[in-house]
Amino acid sequence: MSDCLFCKIRDGLIPAKVVYRDDVCVAFEDINPQAPTHLLFIPHKHIPTVNDITTEDQALVGHLFTSAAKVARERGHADANNGYRVVMNTHAHAGQTVFHIHLHLLAGRPLGWPPG
Repeated sequence: MSDCLFCKIRDGLIPAKVVYRDDVCVAFEDINPQAPTHLLFIPHKHIPTVNDITTEDQALVGHLFTSAAKVARERGHADANNGYRVVMNTHAHAGQTVFHIHLHLLAGRPLGWPPG
């Protein structure tokens, strides 16, 4: 997707503060953080929305979650005294602004419920 912002970040065409990268995904800091730690985990594969995930993508999506958990542990957010939230938004009404699936990792402050 030549016009996808996240594909351009993935490919190094647009700068981002990358905090994690492997052969399946890349994670970088959100440019409009909603918590002290606000990272976005994106798959290398372009998938526009959660609705476009297929059964062939199950391992890929699971990998986003395990990668987020790994980074949360490394940053000290995974113990019982802290915590973190992971979320994916689907379509504009739910807050999706870039149509390339991405898992938000938010941490570093108490997170209320319900969100939004």
